[in-house]
Amino acid sequence: MSATAGRIVVMGVSGSGKSTVAALLAQRLGVPFAEGDEFHSPASRAKMASAVPLTDQDRAPWLASLRDWAAAQPAGCVVSCSALRRSYRDVLRAAGPDVVFLQIDVPAETLRARMDAREGHYMPTALLISQLATLEPLGDDEAGRRLDGSADVDDVVGAALDAVAAPDVVAATALG
Repeated sequence: MSATAGRIVVMGVSGSGKSTVAALLAQRLGVPFAEGDEFHSPASRAKMASAVPLTDQDRAPWLASLRDWAAAQPAGCVVSCSALRRSYRDVLRAAGPDVVFLQIDVPAETLRARMDAREGHYMPTALLISQLATLEPLGDDEAGRRLDGSADVDDVVGAALDAVAAPDVVAATALG
């Protein structure tokens, strides 16, 4: 793994491709990968499957579990997680001084089409509006980058690799 990779959170709304990008990024870096959806409680999954948005109380134990898992990865890791609000990212940032966020941006109409095409996923398209309304884009003062998720997946992974190796991302991480 590159010394600059650290703990990487690939974030975005449902349908952005964060899980696919995160898994491929982890594979390329040779570090463990955690699919954030797998850390949700059965109650939270059922809630989302019923098109009921999660509350901050629902998300708190989920975010804490992801943070704890990332903190326990001494060689770095990649996590896929919506991380919609800055306060949620603050929880994840506590995993260590090397946490970097990569926000996958995709136009709403593309997100809708991707979600409509998915089979067997518990997250209904109906929750996309709620997620987009909740999303607080990655701030300029937050360690990380925003990436164009409408590009080919290999291009997005390439951009992610470039981002985690970029001096300004590393500098922002060191300052955080």
